[in-house]
Amino acid sequence: MVSGPSARCGRLLRAVGLALLTMFLALTAASAERRVALVLGNSQYQHAAPLTNPVRDAEAMADRLKNLGFEVVSGFDLTKQQTQSTVAQFAKQVRGADVALFFYAGHGLQVSGKNYLLPVDAALEDETSLDFEAVSVDFVLRQMSRETSIRLVFLDACRDNPLAEVLARTAGVKGAASGLAEIPIENGGAGTLVAFAASPNQLAYDGSGEHSPFTAALIQHIGESNISITEAMNRVTSDVFKATAGKQRPWLNVSLTTEVVLHKVDLNAPLIVGEASAPQTEAGSDTRNTGAEPGQSDDQLALNLLRQKIPKLASDEPILFDHPVKFGDPAIDGKSIAQLIKGKPLFSPVEGLDKSAWEGKHCDGCHEWNEARLCEQAKNFAANDVSVLRLQHPLGTRFKVALARWAQGGCK
Repeated sequence: MVSGPSARCGRLLRAVGLALLTMFLALTAASAERRVALVLGNSQYQHAAPLTNPVRDAEAMADRLKNLGFEVVSGFDLTKQQTQSTVAQFAKQVRGADVALFFYAGHGLQVSGKNYLLPVDAALEDETSLDFEAVSVDFVLRQMSRETSIRLVFLDACRDNPLAEVLARTAGVKGAASGLAEIPIENGGAGTLVAFAASPNQLAYDGSGEHSPFTAALIQHIGESNISITEAMNRVTSDVFKATAGKQRPWLNVSLTTEVVLHKVDLNAPLIVGEASAPQTEAGSDTRNTGAEPGQSDDQLALNLLRQKIPKLASDEPILFDHPVKFGDPAIDGKSIAQLIKGKPLFSPVEGLDKSAWEGKHCDGCHEWNEARLCEQAKNFAANDVSVLRLQHPLGTRFKVALARWAQGGCK
Protein backbone atom coordinates (compact mmCIF):
# COMPACT_ATOMS: atom_id res chain seq x y z
CA MET A 1 0.00 0.00 0.00
CA VAL A 2 1.47 3.37 -1.01
CA SER A 3 1.40 6.00 1.71
CA GLY A 4 -0.02 9.49 1.14
CA PRO A 5 3.35 11.28 1.13
CA SER A 6 4.86 8.74 -1.27
CA ALA A 7 1.96 9.14 -3.64
CA ARG A 8 2.29 12.91 -3.51
CA CYS A 9 6.03 12.56 -4.15
CA GLY A 10 5.31 10.41 -7.18
CA ARG A 11 2.86 12.94 -8.56
CA LEU A 12 5.36 15.74 -7.90
CA LEU A 13 8.07 13.82 -9.73
CA ARG A 14 5.89 13.28 -12.74
CA ALA A 15 4.91 16.93 -12.84
CA VAL A 16 8.52 18.06 -12.49
CA GLY A 17 9.72 15.64 -15.17
CA LEU A 18 7.12 16.68 -17.71
CA ALA A 19 7.57 20.38 -16.98
CA LEU A 20 11.34 20.15 -17.33
CA LEU A 21 11.11 18.18 -20.56
CA THR A 22 8.63 20.63 -22.03
CA MET A 23 10.74 23.65 -21.16
CA PHE A 24 13.95 22.04 -22.37
CA LEU A 25 12.40 21.25 -25.73
CA ALA A 26 11.10 24.82 -25.91
CA LEU A 27 14.68 26.05 -25.84
CA THR A 28 15.70 23.97 -28.86
CA ALA A 29 12.62 23.90 -31.07
CA ALA A 30 9.95 26.17 -32.37
CA SER A 31 7.07 26.31 -29.93
CA ALA A 32 4.23 26.42 -32.47
CA GLU A 33 5.93 26.93 -35.82
CA ARG A 34 6.77 24.38 -38.46
CA ARG A 35 10.24 25.09 -39.80
CA VAL A 36 11.85 23.33 -42.77
CA ALA A 37 15.35 23.94 -44.12
CA LEU A 38 17.34 22.89 -47.18
CA VAL A 39 21.09 22.83 -46.54
CA LEU A 40 23.58 22.12 -49.35
CA GLY A 41 27.38 22.25 -49.34
CA ASN A 42 29.79 21.39 -52.17
CA SER A 43 33.56 21.14 -51.77
CA GLN A 44 34.96 18.32 -53.90
CA TYR A 45 34.57 19.74 -57.41
CA GLN A 46 35.56 17.41 -60.23
CA HIS A 47 36.46 20.10 -62.79
CA ALA A 48 37.76 22.82 -60.51
CA ALA A 49 40.01 23.06 -57.48
CA PRO A 50 38.26 21.74 -54.35
CA LEU A 51 37.12 24.17 -51.69
CA THR A 52 38.12 23.65 -48.08
CA ASN A 53 35.12 24.74 -46.06
CA PRO A 54 31.71 24.46 -47.78
CA VAL A 55 30.82 20.93 -46.62
CA ARG A 56 31.96 21.69 -43.09
CA ASP A 57 30.00 24.94 -43.26
CA ALA A 58 26.85 23.16 -44.40
CA GLU A 59 27.16 20.35 -41.85
CA ALA A 60 27.57 22.84 -39.01
CA MET A 61 24.65 24.89 -40.29
CA ALA A 62 22.45 21.79 -40.50
CA ASP A 63 23.24 20.95 -36.88
CA ARG A 64 22.53 24.52 -35.79
CA LEU A 65 19.16 24.56 -37.52
CA LYS A 66 18.15 21.21 -36.04
CA ASN A 67 18.82 22.68 -32.60
CA LEU A 68 16.52 25.56 -33.54
CA GLY A 69 13.64 23.24 -34.32
CA PHE A 70 14.03 22.90 -38.10
CA GLU A 71 13.29 19.80 -40.10
CA VAL A 72 16.47 19.70 -42.19
CA VAL A 73 16.87 18.27 -45.69
CA SER A 74 20.60 18.25 -46.42
CA GLY A 75 23.10 17.17 -49.06
CA PHE A 76 26.86 17.41 -49.35
CA ASP A 77 29.10 17.16 -52.44
CA LEU A 78 26.12 16.46 -54.68
CA THR A 79 26.02 15.99 -58.44
CA LYS A 80 23.40 17.77 -60.54
CA GLN A 81 21.10 14.75 -60.44
CA GLN A 82 21.54 14.33 -56.69
CA THR A 83 20.91 18.03 -56.16
CA GLN A 84 17.65 17.89 -58.09
CA SER A 85 16.50 14.89 -56.06
CA THR A 86 17.33 16.65 -52.79
CA VAL A 87 15.55 19.84 -53.84
CA ALA A 88 12.53 17.75 -54.86
CA GLN A 89 12.42 16.16 -51.41
CA PHE A 90 12.63 19.60 -49.83
CA ALA A 91 9.85 20.93 -52.10
CA LYS A 92 7.47 18.25 -50.83
CA GLN A 93 8.43 18.69 -47.21
CA VAL A 94 8.41 22.50 -47.09
CA ARG A 95 4.91 23.06 -48.45
CA GLY A 96 2.81 24.85 -45.85
CA ALA A 97 5.72 25.54 -43.48
CA ASP A 98 5.72 28.64 -41.31
CA VAL A 99 9.43 29.19 -41.94
CA ALA A 100 11.29 27.93 -45.03
CA LEU A 101 15.08 28.29 -45.05
CA PHE A 102 17.74 27.64 -47.68
CA PHE A 103 21.49 27.61 -47.01
CA TYR A 104 24.11 26.92 -49.68
CA ALA A 105 27.90 26.88 -49.45
CA GLY A 106 30.06 26.23 -52.51
CA HIS A 107 30.69 27.60 -55.99
CA GLY A 108 28.15 29.83 -57.67
CA LEU A 109 28.14 32.23 -60.59
CA GLN A 110 25.96 34.75 -62.34
CA VAL A 111 25.15 35.01 -66.02
CA SER A 112 23.37 38.11 -67.25
CA GLY A 113 22.03 38.84 -63.79
CA LYS A 114 20.81 35.29 -63.09
CA ASN A 115 22.40 33.25 -60.30
CA TYR A 116 23.42 29.60 -60.53
CA LEU A 117 24.73 27.11 -57.99
CA LEU A 118 27.28 24.57 -59.18
CA PRO A 119 27.06 20.85 -58.32
CA VAL A 120 30.37 19.02 -57.98
CA ASP A 121 30.17 17.51 -61.49
CA ALA A 122 29.63 20.81 -63.35
CA ALA A 123 32.17 21.35 -66.16
CA LEU A 124 30.59 24.33 -68.03
CA GLU A 125 32.24 23.61 -71.37
CA ASP A 126 29.65 25.18 -73.67
CA GLU A 127 26.63 27.45 -73.71
CA THR A 128 24.21 24.62 -72.93
CA SER A 129 26.05 23.73 -69.73
CA LEU A 130 24.06 26.04 -67.51
CA ASP A 131 20.78 24.30 -68.29
CA PHE A 132 22.13 20.79 -67.84
CA GLU A 133 24.87 21.15 -65.22
CA ALA A 134 24.01 24.11 -62.97
CA VAL A 135 21.07 24.77 -60.63
CA SER A 136 19.25 28.06 -60.89
CA VAL A 137 18.79 29.86 -57.60
CA ASP A 138 15.38 31.01 -58.85
CA PHE A 139 14.39 27.35 -59.23
CA VAL A 140 15.15 26.66 -55.56
CA LEU A 141 13.38 29.83 -54.45
CA ARG A 142 10.21 28.78 -56.27
CA GLN A 143 10.18 25.48 -54.41
CA MET A 144 10.39 27.17 -51.02
CA SER A 145 7.75 29.78 -51.79
CA ARG A 146 4.74 27.49 -52.02
CA GLU A 147 2.33 28.13 -49.15
CA THR A 148 5.11 29.27 -46.81
CA SER A 149 4.90 32.33 -44.57
CA ILE A 150 8.56 33.26 -44.02
CA ARG A 151 11.44 32.53 -46.40
CA LEU A 152 15.08 32.89 -45.32
CA VAL A 153 17.90 32.43 -47.85
CA PHE A 154 21.64 32.36 -47.05
CA LEU A 155 24.11 32.05 -49.92
CA ASP A 156 27.78 31.54 -49.12
CA ALA A 157 28.47 31.05 -52.81
CA CYS A 158 30.50 34.06 -53.85
CA ARG A 159 33.91 32.36 -53.82
CA ASP A 160 36.36 32.94 -56.67
CA ASN A 161 35.14 30.53 -59.33
CA PRO A 162 37.41 29.45 -62.22
CA LEU A 163 34.49 27.78 -64.01
CA ALA A 164 32.93 31.19 -64.62
CA GLU A 165 36.05 32.20 -66.53
CA VAL A 166 35.95 28.94 -68.51
CA LEU A 167 32.33 29.55 -69.46
CA ALA A 168 33.02 33.11 -70.55
CA ARG A 169 36.23 32.31 -72.46
CA THR A 170 35.56 28.98 -74.20
CA ALA A 171 31.79 29.11 -74.62
CA GLY A 172 31.55 32.80 -75.39
CA VAL A 173 28.85 33.33 -72.79
CA LYS A 174 28.59 37.03 -72.07
CA GLY A 175 28.03 38.30 -68.57
CA ALA A 176 29.41 35.16 -66.89
CA ALA A 177 31.23 36.06 -63.68
CA SER A 178 32.06 34.87 -60.19
CA GLY A 179 30.06 36.47 -57.43
CA LEU A 180 26.29 36.51 -57.35
CA ALA A 181 23.86 39.11 -58.63
CA GLU A 182 21.28 40.86 -56.50
CA ILE A 183 18.05 38.89 -56.06
CA PRO A 184 15.04 41.21 -56.19
CA ILE A 185 12.12 40.39 -53.94
CA GLU A 186 8.96 40.30 -56.02
CA ASN A 187 5.62 41.71 -54.91
CA GLY A 188 3.95 39.32 -52.54
CA GLY A 189 7.23 38.25 -51.00
CA ALA A 190 6.52 40.14 -47.81
CA GLY A 191 8.09 37.42 -45.71
CA THR A 192 11.47 37.11 -47.41
CA LEU A 193 15.08 37.68 -46.40
CA VAL A 194 18.00 37.00 -48.76
CA ALA A 195 21.53 37.17 -47.36
CA PHE A 196 24.71 36.95 -49.42
CA ALA A 197 28.16 36.27 -48.01
CA ALA A 198 29.41 39.30 -49.98
CA SER A 199 27.96 42.32 -51.73
CA PRO A 200 26.54 41.80 -55.25
CA ASN A 201 29.24 41.08 -57.85
CA GLN A 202 31.89 40.79 -55.14
CA LEU A 203 33.84 37.71 -54.02
CA ALA A 204 33.80 36.07 -50.60
CA TYR A 205 36.59 34.29 -48.77
CA ASP A 206 36.51 30.54 -48.17
CA GLY A 207 38.45 31.20 -44.98
CA SER A 208 41.56 29.70 -43.44
CA GLY A 209 39.80 28.43 -40.32
CA GLU A 210 37.25 25.67 -39.80
CA HIS A 211 34.50 27.73 -41.47
CA SER A 212 34.21 30.59 -43.90
CA PRO A 213 33.97 34.04 -42.27
CA PHE A 214 30.31 34.33 -43.26
CA THR A 215 29.21 30.91 -42.05
CA ALA A 216 31.20 31.19 -38.83
CA ALA A 217 29.39 34.43 -37.98
CA LEU A 218 26.02 33.07 -39.12
CA ILE A 219 26.28 29.98 -36.92
CA GLN A 220 27.14 32.16 -33.94
CA HIS A 221 24.34 34.69 -34.33
CA ILE A 222 21.39 33.01 -36.06
CA GLY A 223 20.22 31.27 -32.90
CA GLU A 224 20.88 33.97 -30.33
CA SER A 225 17.99 34.15 -27.91
CA ASN A 226 15.32 36.79 -28.40
CA ILE A 227 17.23 38.35 -31.29
CA SER A 228 15.40 39.05 -34.56
CA ILE A 229 16.86 37.63 -37.73
CA THR A 230 17.54 41.12 -39.07
CA GLU A 231 19.50 42.06 -35.95
CA ALA A 232 21.36 38.75 -36.15
CA MET A 233 22.36 39.56 -39.74
CA ASN A 234 23.56 43.00 -38.68
CA ARG A 235 25.87 41.24 -36.23
CA VAL A 236 26.97 38.79 -38.92
CA THR A 237 27.83 41.68 -41.24
CA SER A 238 29.86 43.38 -38.52
CA ASP A 239 31.78 40.20 -37.66
CA VAL A 240 32.60 39.37 -41.28
CA PHE A 241 33.72 42.92 -42.02
CA LYS A 242 36.07 42.81 -39.03
CA ALA A 243 37.33 39.27 -39.75
CA THR A 244 38.28 40.19 -43.32
CA ALA A 245 39.76 43.61 -42.48
CA GLY A 246 36.98 45.31 -44.42
CA LYS A 247 37.50 43.27 -47.61
CA GLN A 248 34.18 41.42 -47.43
CA ARG A 249 30.81 42.86 -46.50
CA PRO A 250 27.72 40.62 -46.51
CA TRP A 251 24.68 41.99 -48.27
CA LEU A 252 21.04 41.71 -47.27
CA ASN A 253 17.74 42.14 -49.08
CA VAL A 254 14.81 42.10 -46.67
CA SER A 255 11.07 42.30 -47.02
CA LEU A 256 9.73 41.18 -43.66
CA THR A 257 6.56 42.70 -42.27
CA THR A 258 6.84 40.79 -39.00
CA GLU A 259 9.70 40.23 -36.59
CA VAL A 260 11.27 36.80 -37.02
CA VAL A 261 12.92 35.38 -33.89
CA LEU A 262 14.21 31.83 -34.17
CA HIS A 263 15.04 31.34 -30.49
CA LYS A 264 12.47 32.81 -28.15
CA VAL A 265 13.03 32.58 -24.41
CA ASP A 266 10.59 33.67 -21.73
CA LEU A 267 12.61 36.14 -19.65
CA ASN A 268 10.05 35.93 -16.86
CA ALA A 269 10.46 32.17 -16.41
CA PRO A 270 12.22 31.16 -13.17
CA LEU A 271 15.82 30.04 -13.49
CA ILE A 272 15.47 27.02 -11.23
CA VAL A 273 12.53 24.70 -11.78
CA GLY A 274 11.14 21.94 -9.58
CA GLU A 275 11.54 20.88 -5.96
CA ALA A 276 15.07 20.31 -4.70
CA SER A 277 14.14 16.98 -3.10
CA ALA A 278 12.54 15.38 -6.16
CA PRO A 279 15.58 13.89 -7.91
CA GLN A 280 16.88 12.53 -4.58
CA THR A 281 13.67 10.64 -3.75
CA GLU A 282 12.81 9.37 -7.22
CA ALA A 283 15.23 6.45 -7.26
CA GLY A 284 13.70 4.83 -4.20
CA SER A 285 10.11 5.55 -5.10
CA ASP A 286 10.21 3.43 -8.25
CA THR A 287 11.59 0.38 -6.45
CA ARG A 288 9.27 0.62 -3.45
CA ASN A 289 6.14 1.45 -5.39
CA THR A 290 5.48 -1.80 -7.20
CA GLY A 291 1.93 -0.62 -7.82
CA ALA A 292 3.09 2.44 -9.77
CA GLU A 293 0.43 4.71 -11.07
CA PRO A 294 -0.17 4.69 -14.84
CA GLY A 295 2.37 6.75 -16.73
CA GLN A 296 5.02 6.82 -13.98
CA SER A 297 7.59 4.96 -16.09
CA ASP A 298 7.11 7.47 -18.92
CA ASP A 299 7.78 10.35 -16.54
CA GLN A 300 10.87 8.62 -15.25
CA LEU A 301 11.99 8.20 -18.84
CA ALA A 302 11.51 11.91 -19.45
CA LEU A 303 13.83 12.74 -16.57
CA ASN A 304 16.36 10.15 -17.69
CA LEU A 305 16.39 11.63 -21.20
CA LEU A 306 17.13 15.03 -19.71
CA ARG A 307 19.94 13.61 -17.59
CA GLN A 308 21.54 12.09 -20.68
CA LYS A 309 21.92 15.61 -22.06
CA ILE A 310 23.92 16.81 -19.06
CA PRO A 311 27.58 16.97 -20.20
CA LYS A 312 30.29 15.18 -18.23
CA LEU A 313 33.36 16.84 -16.80
CA ALA A 314 36.77 15.61 -17.92
CA SER A 315 37.73 14.53 -14.40
CA ASP A 316 36.04 13.02 -11.35
CA GLU A 317 38.34 14.88 -8.97
CA PRO A 318 36.74 17.02 -6.23
CA ILE A 319 35.97 20.59 -7.28
CA LEU A 320 37.52 23.33 -5.14
CA PHE A 321 36.77 27.03 -5.55
CA ASP A 322 40.33 28.20 -6.20
CA HIS A 323 41.83 25.08 -7.82
CA PRO A 324 42.06 24.50 -11.62
CA VAL A 325 39.19 22.43 -12.99
CA LYS A 326 39.23 19.93 -15.88
CA PHE A 327 35.89 20.91 -17.40
CA GLY A 328 36.27 19.18 -20.75
CA ASP A 329 35.72 22.50 -22.52
CA PRO A 330 38.85 24.05 -24.10
CA ALA A 331 37.48 27.56 -23.54
CA ILE A 332 37.62 27.24 -19.75
CA ASP A 333 39.81 24.18 -19.03
CA GLY A 334 42.54 24.59 -16.42
CA LYS A 335 40.93 27.60 -14.74
CA SER A 336 39.38 27.72 -11.30
CA ILE A 337 35.86 28.85 -10.47
CA ALA A 338 37.40 31.87 -8.73
CA GLN A 339 39.21 32.85 -11.93
CA LEU A 340 36.27 32.29 -14.23
CA ILE A 341 33.82 34.49 -12.37
CA LYS A 342 36.26 37.36 -12.82
CA GLY A 343 36.56 36.73 -16.57
CA LYS A 344 34.57 38.10 -19.47
CA PRO A 345 31.36 36.33 -20.63
CA LEU A 346 31.33 34.48 -23.95
CA PHE A 347 27.80 35.73 -24.68
CA SER A 348 24.98 37.56 -22.97
CA PRO A 349 24.67 36.61 -19.26
CA VAL A 350 20.97 37.50 -19.46
CA GLU A 351 18.82 36.18 -22.28
CA GLY A 352 18.19 38.91 -24.87
CA LEU A 353 20.48 41.50 -23.27
CA ASP A 354 21.97 43.93 -25.80
CA LYS A 355 25.64 43.29 -26.53
CA SER A 356 26.63 46.80 -25.45
CA ALA A 357 25.47 46.00 -21.92
CA TRP A 358 27.78 43.00 -21.38
CA GLU A 359 30.47 42.66 -24.05
CA GLY A 360 33.93 43.24 -22.59
CA LYS A 361 32.67 43.43 -19.03
CA HIS A 362 33.56 41.06 -16.20
CA CYS A 363 31.22 38.39 -14.91
CA ASP A 364 31.63 39.27 -11.24
CA GLY A 365 30.61 42.84 -11.99
CA CYS A 366 27.43 42.10 -13.93
CA HIS A 367 26.33 39.23 -11.68
CA GLU A 368 27.70 40.58 -8.39
CA TRP A 369 29.05 37.07 -7.97
CA ASN A 370 30.99 36.15 -4.89
CA GLU A 371 31.79 32.84 -3.27
CA ALA A 372 28.79 32.86 -0.93
CA ARG A 373 26.21 33.81 -3.56
CA LEU A 374 27.68 31.35 -6.04
CA CYS A 375 27.43 28.58 -3.47
CA GLU A 376 23.70 29.20 -3.06
CA GLN A 377 23.21 28.93 -6.80
CA ALA A 378 25.39 25.84 -6.92
CA LYS A 379 23.28 24.15 -4.23
CA ASN A 380 20.24 24.46 -6.50
CA PHE A 381 22.12 22.77 -9.34
CA ALA A 382 23.26 20.01 -6.96
CA ALA A 383 19.80 19.39 -5.55
CA ASN A 384 18.06 19.43 -8.94
CA ASP A 385 20.63 18.18 -11.46
CA VAL A 386 18.57 18.78 -14.61
CA SER A 387 18.22 22.47 -13.74
CA VAL A 388 21.68 23.00 -15.27
CA LEU A 389 19.92 22.63 -18.63
CA ARG A 390 17.33 25.32 -17.94
CA LEU A 391 19.12 28.27 -19.57
CA GLN A 392 22.37 28.87 -21.40
CA HIS A 393 25.22 30.19 -19.30
CA PRO A 394 27.99 32.60 -20.33
CA LEU A 395 30.59 30.02 -19.29
CA GLY A 396 28.75 27.02 -20.69
CA THR A 397 26.76 24.16 -19.17
CA ARG A 398 29.89 22.36 -17.92
CA PHE A 399 30.55 25.31 -15.62
CA LYS A 400 27.15 24.74 -13.99
CA VAL A 401 27.89 21.00 -13.71
CA ALA A 402 31.13 21.89 -11.92
CA LEU A 403 29.25 24.25 -9.60
CA ALA A 404 26.90 21.42 -8.65
CA ARG A 405 29.81 19.14 -7.77
CA TRP A 406 31.47 21.97 -5.83
CA ALA A 407 28.29 22.36 -3.78
CA GLN A 408 28.11 18.61 -3.17
CA GLY A 409 31.59 18.85 -1.67
CA GLY A 410 30.51 21.62 0.69
CA CYS A 411 31.51 24.65 -1.43
CA LYS A 412 35.11 24.39 -0.27
